[in-house]
Amino acid sequence: MKRIFNISSGELKPVMASFFYFFFLMSSYFILRPVRDEMGIQAGVENMQWLFTGTFITMLLIVPVFGYLMKRYQRQKLIPGIYIFFCFNILVFYVLFTFFTVPFVSIIFFIWLSVFNLFVISIFWSFNADIFSSDQAKRLYGPIAAGGSSGAIFGPVIASSLAGQIGVTNLLLISALLLGLATYFLKRLIKHSNARGERKLVTPIKGSIWEGLKLMIRSPYLKQIGLFVLLYTCISTFLYFEQAHIISEAFAVSEDRTSYFGFRDLLVNSSTLFLQFFITERFLRKAGIIFCLILVPVVASFGFLSLGISQSVIVLLIVQVLYRSLNFSIQRPSREVLFTKVSVREKYNTKNFIDTALYRGGDALSGWLFAGLSALASLQAISFLAIPLTVVWALSGLRSGRLFNSMTFNLDNNELQDVITKKSA
Repeated sequence: MKRIFNISSGELKPVMASFFYFFFLMSSYFILRPVRDEMGIQAGVENMQWLFTGTFITMLLIVPVFGYLMKRYQRQKLIPGIYIFFCFNILVFYVLFTFFTVPFVSIIFFIWLSVFNLFVISIFWSFNADIFSSDQAKRLYGPIAAGGSSGAIFGPVIASSLAGQIGVTNLLLISALLLGLATYFLKRLIKHSNARGERKLVTPIKGSIWEGLKLMIRSPYLKQIGLFVLLYTCISTFLYFEQAHIISEAFAVSEDRTSYFGFRDLLVNSSTLFLQFFITERFLRKAGIIFCLILVPVVASFGFLSLGISQSVIVLLIVQVLYRSLNFSIQRPSREVLFTKVSVREKYNTKNFIDTALYRGGDALSGWLFAGLSALASLQAISFLAIPLTVVWALSGLRSGRLFNSMTFNLDNNELQDVITKKSA
C-alpha cells in the first residue's frame, strides 16, 4: 500500500483506520439502500417529489440541532455520539417493521435513510479534512474512498445472501452492528490524531446553519462549491426520476425491481473500487483538480443525450454505472479536496450546510421541476433539456478548480476571505 499509494510510515495507521471507518459505514448504508429505492417506487413515481420535499424539510430541522451541538461539545466526543444515535434509530425501525405494517412507516424510513446517508458521509469527509492536509488528501483520498466502495459492495452482498434466509427486517440488525464497527474505527482515528498531539478535535466549533449560509454567501470560493453541488444534485435527481419511471414500466414485480437496484449497485461499486485503487490518486495528482471536477458533467451530458435517443433499461444501466462510478471515484474525492483549504468553521458549518440543506433543497427543487416538465414533455425530451444544465455544471467545476489552485493553505477565516476576494477580483 505504501508503494502503490505513496503512503509514508506515519500515515499508514490513520489511512487504514479511515478506510475501515468508511468501509463499515457504507456497508451499513448499502444493506438498507435497495429497500429505500423500492419503497420510493411503491409510494408512486408520480409522488416522489413529495418524498424529496419531506427529506429537505427534515434536513432543515436537523442541521440547526447539529450546529448547536457542535458549539457545545468536542468533536472527538460528539461525532461518535452521532453514529451511536443513528445505530439506535436503526434498532427503532427494526421494532417498527417487526410489529407494525403501517405504510407511513415506509415513508418515514425513506426520508430517514436519505437524511442518514448525506449526514453521516458529510461528517466523514469533514472529519478527514480535519485529519489530512490538502497535499495528503490528493494522495490518500483515493484509497480512503476505496474503503467506502468496498463497503458498498460488501453491504449488498450481505443483503442479497441473507435476505432470503433471515428476512429483510433482520438485515437492520446487521446494519446497526456494522455502523457500530464504523464508530469503533472512528475512535481509532481520533486516538491517532490525539497521539500526534493535535488539539483541533477538542475545541467546540461556533456556528449554526445560518452561520454556514453566511460564510458561503461572503466567500466567492464557497459560493462556487455550493453552486457546483446544487447543479450536481439537480442532475442526479433528474437521472434518479428517469430511472424510477423507466424501471417501474420495465418491471412489474417488486422483487425484480429490487434485484435490478442490487445489480446496479454491484456494478457501480465494483467499477468505483477499481478506479479508486488505481486511478483516483493519479488523476488528482497528474490530471489536476479541474479535470476531475469537469469529467462527470461531460459524461452526464453524453448520458442524457443517450437517454434522449433511447429509454431502454440497458442504456439506463450503462449511463448510471458510468455516471455514479466516476462520481464516487473521481468527482467526490476531488470535491472533498476543495474543503482542505478552508477554515475549521467552514469545514463543519458551511460544508454541512452545502452537503445537507443545500443538497436536499436541490433535490426538492429539481424534483418539482421534473414533475412539472413531465406533465408537459416526454422523458426523452426532458433528457435533452438536461444537457444545457450539465454544461453550466462543468463551467462551475472549472471555476471552482481555478479558485482552488489560486488559494494558499491553512488560513484562518478572515485571512481566507481577503485572499479569495483579491483572487476573484
